Amino acid sequence: MHTAESPAKRFALPAILAVLFATGWGANHFASMIPVLKADEGLPTAILDGAFGIYAIGLLPGLFGGGSLSDRAGRRPVVLTGALLAGIGNLMMIGWHDQAGVLVGRLVVGLGAGLTISAGTAWAADLRGKTGATLAGALLTTGFAIGPVITGLLAEFAPHPAELPFALSGIVSLVVATAGFALTPVTPARHDHPLTDVDDVDGRSVAKALSWSVPMALWVFSSVTVAVVVMAHRISDRYDGPWVPGVAAALSLGSGVIVQFVVRRAGVGRVAGVVGAALAAAGFTLSAVAGGHPSMLLFAVTAVVLGLAYGLCLRDGLTDVEAFAPRRSRGAVTGIFYVACYLGFGLPVLLTTIEPSAGIVAPMIVLAIAAAAASASRAIRLRRVS
Repeated sequence: MHTAESPAKRFALPAILAVLFATGWGANHFASMIPVLKADEGLPTAILDGAFGIYAIGLLPGLFGGGSLSDRAGRRPVVLTGALLAGIGNLMMIGWHDQAGVLVGRLVVGLGAGLTISAGTAWAADLRGKTGATLAGALLTTGFAIGPVITGLLAEFAPHPAELPFALSGIVSLVVATAGFALTPVTPARHDHPLTDVDDVDGRSVAKALSWSVPMALWVFSSVTVAVVVMAHRISDRYDGPWVPGVAAALSLGSGVIVQFVVRRAGVGRVAGVVGAALAAAGFTLSAVAGGHPSMLLFAVTAVVLGLAYGLCLRDGLTDVEAFAPRRSRGAVTGIFYVACYLGFGLPVLLTTIEPSAGIVAPMIVLAIAAAAASASRAIRLRRVS
């Protein structure tokens, strides 16, 4: 006797992907709010830079804690609670976007995004394996890319530029989280610690998963932040406004989304990570060549190259986690992978700090060499295991 699939099972993966998309939007759209809050609200640069930092303070424990917690308590409550928190954080900043409000709001957004990203990616992999992990990364990236573009357009052309972007992002997060409660099944809780028994019968282990995925993670957001923050800042003497980071995000993250779908359709294997790290090296080299005042053409080309690097490194890192992490530890390992990814968000601050002594060219050359070494190391390792 055939039993019809319940809506909770049929729509579970689309609902999870929608939550990841909305979370990416809500987390990253703030990049296009920085010029608005600086010009219209008079917020100092130090506070706006601090908003990025405090976002990471919430994000990093959310990533690791959310993944590990979802291994024990089930994916559903962690993912959907995180999405609600991210939405609430943006809604808080509608009428409270002074210095304290921006810092508190971004902290809440970071915590919620961390919970959702790690546990949501693991949940998608639970449902559809490698395909689920790839789609999770692609939809999250789509949200990252579209958020700054939509916010930049609203800030440039719509009324209430300091309020409307926060309202729209927050409402979208709450809507998809509410839909998620209706469209996803209850996920079972576990009672063992997710990292206690690290080996599965099929040869999976936490150490193996991390040894493959973390070298890819290091080039994920380091690539994007060079495009969206570093390169955008270098052209700000000639081009300014909320549309600049929006364009940078669209070029880099947009190319990152497209390449993930292309390699998935083409059935490209784990060699994509070799290409991704090599492209990161090429993008960092272009950034060094561009110097302090790049042309718009070189800015655009660098953003696309670094975006391709982002997409390939994210895709292969997540497929490494899906392939090698013990199933009972998938959430925790996914969280650790994303923590390594988000270390790249500290790169612009590091580059600014060392610029007086190291300049702007030498650090990018060092990054290019390190990324090239990661590419070569992965290629050698793949050859050994093939």
